Amino acid sequence: MASLKDMRVRIASTKATQKITKAMQMVAASKLRRAQTAAEAARPYADKMSAVIGNIASAAAGSPGAPKLLAGTGRDQVHLLLVCTGERGLSGAFNSSIVRLAREHAQSLIAQGKEVKLFCVGRKGYEQLRRLFEKQIVEHLDLRSVRQLGFVNAEDIAKKVLARFDAGEFDVCTLFYSRFKSVIAQVPTAQQIIPLVVEEGAAANTTAYEYEPEEDEILARLLPRNLAVQIFRALLENNASFYGAQMSAMDNATRNAGEMIRKQTLVYNRTRQAQITKELIEIISGAEAV
Repeated sequence: MASLKDMRVRIASTKATQKITKAMQMVAASKLRRAQTAAEAARPYADKMSAVIGNIASAAAGSPGAPKLLAGTGRDQVHLLLVCTGERGLSGAFNSSIVRLAREHAQSLIAQGKEVKLFCVGRKGYEQLRRLFEKQIVEHLDLRSVRQLGFVNAEDIAKKVLARFDAGEFDVCTLFYSRFKSVIAQVPTAQQIIPLVVEEGAAANTTAYEYEPEEDEILARLLPRNLAVQIFRALLENNASFYGAQMSAMDNATRNAGEMIRKQTLVYNRTRQAQITKELIEIISGAEAV
């Protein structure tokens, strides 16, 4: 059985941990507001960009000069999985849920005889995925040095992906990230970005337009930018999801620490009272013997 001194040290250590988790919760809460605002502000632009490209793509459907980013390579053999996760942990199941979705998708493709390549954005996803797919990881990008996410970061990732696509290294690219829904709900999402998937309803809602220059030329410029926009949206959604998950995880940790302190204090008081009672009995017994 632990001594009273050991119990006091344990209680003090748990209280110190509780202060840390409480501070991390408050920091995550303050950063969440800005991250959530940025993610929500990016959604209308990304959705509108997809809608505009969908309208133009429907008008250019069947054109022999359609860009490869829209028409694809004509094959479906090599898949690149662009997995975006966080740089830090202590955020509950945020990172592991994205990795799980990507891992299941990769294993499903491998079972179908497809070749899988991985592009990891974020340290946590890379650390988890390399345990099973170390040979399949073709690139890893670390964003720990980036203080504030900007569109330039998404453009750099998009350029790397486009360079590999132009070199014929893959046929299909799927983006994995966590879509922010609320503080307690983040939804792991898989989105195919190469070749671009045009929604079925886009053609039905398209008004007849005459494009100048031609649709193919417009798409050749818009599609690379749309790729960067969708990646930037994923990074912002991930950022908001990370702080939401971390805030929730640190709140739970703070509550658990409080419960541990209560139980440890109760055990400490009972043990201390038992020792005092034992000493009193020994003193009384000794006095009576005299």
